[in-house]
Parts: sequence; C-alpha cells; structure tokens
Amino acid sequence: MNEIHIQRLDSPGVGEQDIEIVERKGLGHPDSICDAVMERISQALSQAYIQRFGKILHHNCDKGLLVAGQVERQFGGGRMVEPMRLIIGDRATEMVGKERLKTREIAVEAAKGWFRENLPRLDPGRHLQYQVELRPGSEELANLFLGSANVLGANDTSAAVGYAPLTETERLVLETERYLNSHIFKSRFPETGEDVKVMGVRTKDHLDLTVAMPLLDQYIEGEAKYFRLKDSVEGVLLSYLHSRQERLEKITVNLNNLDRPGAGMAGMYLSVLGTSAEDADSGEVGRGNQVNGLIALNRPRGSEAAAGKNPVSHVGKIYNLMTHLLARRLHADVPGLREVTVWLCSRIGQPVDQPQMVSAQVVLEKGCALSDVSVRIRQIVGEEFARMPVFCEELVRGVYPIC
Repeated sequence: MNEIHIQRLDSPGVGEQDIEIVERKGLGHPDSICDAVMERISQALSQAYIQRFGKILHHNCDKGLLVAGQVERQFGGGRMVEPMRLIIGDRATEMVGKERLKTREIAVEAAKGWFRENLPRLDPGRHLQYQVELRPGSEELANLFLGSANVLGANDTSAAVGYAPLTETERLVLETERYLNSHIFKSRFPETGEDVKVMGVRTKDHLDLTVAMPLLDQYIEGEAKYFRLKDSVEGVLLSYLHSRQERLEKITVNLNNLDRPGAGMAGMYLSVLGTSAEDADSGEVGRGNQVNGLIALNRPRGSEAAAGKNPVSHVGKIYNLMTHLLARRLHADVPGLREVTVWLCSRIGQPVDQPQMVSAQVVLEKGCALSDVSVRIRQIVGEEFARMPVFCEELVRGVYPIC
C-alpha cells in the first residue's frame, strides 16, 4: 500500500458549525427502493455465480429505475390502476463457455423477494412489471474475474470518502426514519406507510425536522380522521425525539407540510400501497442516501452509487463502504480523535487492497498532537486492508447496509 497521508484539520467539527442540513430518504422512498432492490439483485447473482462457477463473475446491476404507476385513492381503500415498472440494468455475465446462468430470472425473483419483505401492501406480481436490461460486460473488465488472485484488480478508477462520528443532527435524522418504520411504531400506527422522508435543518441549538409520511387510505374514512391521526403521530414522534435529545436545546417537527384542511383528498398525503412510487414519484439508483444512510450537505461525498455494483472488484461499492467503516473504527479506537474523514482512490487494474491514495483528515481533541495518533491510524488502516478478502465476502452476504 502507498503511504497513508494524515492531515490535521483546525476547523470546527460539523456539529459545532452554526448551520447543518441533513436528509434521509426512508425505506419506502422510490430512490431507496431502487438502491435496496438492485443491491439485493447483486447479492443474488453473486451467490448464484459462486454456487455454479465457484467464484463471483463480472456484474454491475447499478442502473435501476422505478417508474411510477397510477392509483385511485379513496377513503376506505383505493386501487392500483396502472402498475409500476422496474427497469433492471446494466451488466451481468450470463455465459461461461457453454454454460448459461438465468440472470433475468434470478434478478426478478430477488427483486420480488425484497418487495415481499419490506412493503407489505405491495404485491410484486400484480403491482409491478419488470424490464430486465442486463447485458454481458466488456471482455477487458470480465477478464479481471477469471484469474485465481485472492484480491481482484479494481474495475474502475474511482474515489470515495467517509466520516465519523455522526453529529447529533445526523443521528436524529437517521433515527427518526428508522423509528417511523420500526415494528414498534407500525404496530401502534398501522395506518402509516413506509415512504418516510426526513429533512433536518439545524440552526445553532435548534433542530427543525420536516417529515413526510403517507397515511393509508384504507384506514381513513374522512378528513377529520386523517388530521386526528396526524396530530397523534406528530406528538408521539416529538416525544421520541426528546428522549433521544442530548445537546440540542430545541426540536420541532412538521409532518406532511403540504396538507391543507378543508381541501378534501387534495389536501391530505394519502397512499394506497405506502410508497409514492405508486403514482407520484419515480426512483433511480444513486439519487438517495449515502452508504451510511444519510444525505449530509455539510459533509464531503463521492460521486459513485454503491448499490448493485459487484462486491469483489468495483471500488464504487468497496471503497464507499470501507471509508465509513474505517472512519468509525479510527474514531472508536484512537484516543484523541474528535472527528475523522477518510479518503480512498483506486486506479483501474490495481488490486483493490492497494489503493492509489489513502488519506485521513482528523480533528483532534484539545492537547492532542498529530504525532500522538499517526502510528495507530496507520496500523488500523493496514489491518483493515489486510482483511480485504473477508470484507468482500461480507459484502456478498449483505452484512453492511448500503442505503
């Protein structure tokens, strides 16, 4: 591995800045659906390649598009008029010699499995159509997978960045969506859908959250019921946030801010299936959260989408996840680090455990010098890259969430 560059930053940490903006697109958001489904397809293909050929072959299923359908909402329960369409691309090895793997069937079944597990009102056979556009990759890239090397060469020149720890704002935005889509919350409020979006704006010690979450029309018999339920949800959420509050002095919540009492169906955020992909919003891979689950505007971010890329050669996935894992471990294991940002850059064809560049930018505790932390930082980075084959196996198994 090349020299690890370590730099001390004297600027205040993100949580100490006056303004912070953080977003999370939740489980049922169309962009999050695309990321999660395409990642599930990559995992299914990886496992099929191992079972059939003894190794993972070239694939990148990171070009996914969920085209919104059409529904008719009505009090007491609406219906789907036109199904959604999931377009699955981009590259996948189908033939090895004379042996053929049914990549299309594997992809569609993996997608249906994800929908069954995560969106209970959506019937993946009835509410969705599938358009599979997986094609063989180039010979040059496919050949990277045919050798016997324990660690493959990078199939792209790409950079990634990760950071730790989360600020209180980042943590609360993440926890808000996870709470609203938790089993505990859904058991208490089965009338709520999974398409949760959270935007957090912190000004000094005040965090203002704008939350969007549809209510299911089958449970709503009229406008009065909708707004009573909305008030209950908002109150419960605010109580939850206060229980998780640490240094912030004030938290406010605005739920479904587009609502207009007295406007009838046009003034309420209602859903038939629990996701806006039913008729309001299409989704696309790479437009959602980073691999740590957040869109944090105060933080640096790379340009690669991790979802659907192969887990053994594509650094757009491997380095995206590794930067955040490295940053978290460095912050946890190296005394004196207040904040850590890790940068990695690959060079195509070079083994993925030998990046072109490794950099750690650190904000230190008062009284701590760069010399106090440098040796341990280099040691940990070396340890993590030494376990690259194990890390890639963990990616195959879906150990780390990607959205």
